[in-house]
Amino acid sequence: MDQPVVSWGAPHTERADAARNRLHLVATAREMIAELGVDRLTMDALAERSGLGKGTVFRRFGTRAGIFQALLDDGERAFQERVLAGPPPLGPGAAPLERLIAYGRARVGFMLEYREVARAALDGRQPIPAGAQTPLSQTHIRMLLGRLDLGSVNLDILSIQLTAALDGPLLLYLSAADLEPGAAGTEQRLAQSWQDLVQRVCHP
Repeated sequence: MDQPVVSWGAPHTERADAARNRLHLVATAREMIAELGVDRLTMDALAERSGLGKGTVFRRFGTRAGIFQALLDDGERAFQERVLAGPPPLGPGAAPLERLIAYGRARVGFMLEYREVARAALDGRQPIPAGAQTPLSQTHIRMLLGRLDLGSVNLDILSIQLTAALDGPLLLYLSAADLEPGAAGTEQRLAQSWQDLVQRVCHP
């Protein structure tokens, strides 16, 4: 194995009809966002567009934020698959430092792509905002750091700090005005900053 499998929690059994409804609702929500934007996606609108009852939509997602949490989770799973089994340097087969740089660059792209969904997924009832910590980042970064010769470094703490540099502050920064649509070079600037940080940390 090139790296550990990151658990997404205990799997649960889902009825075939419930699974079909979930896939249909998520696909319909994506279509609506692409056509109408995030603000126009509501529980009622999703029920009408999907052809399913409001009760089905409410049972599946609970709240409007739940729709976006499902979309974010779906995106996270696809992103994880690219990291665990995709081509190098993001996937297995590249040198650890090269993979670490590629991971951060890809993560920046993911965060920018999903920034509106992540904001809409925020649920005030939860103590931690959506996206504050990913299931993959810290474990993956810790694994790659362990394959580098960094000397007497606390790899557990360092992996937490690097994860925060990617996910926590970046999410806050994504609400800044210069990250609104049309900002030139945003992804490249953020990705390059990640690469500069990692290269300095890994070459003390």
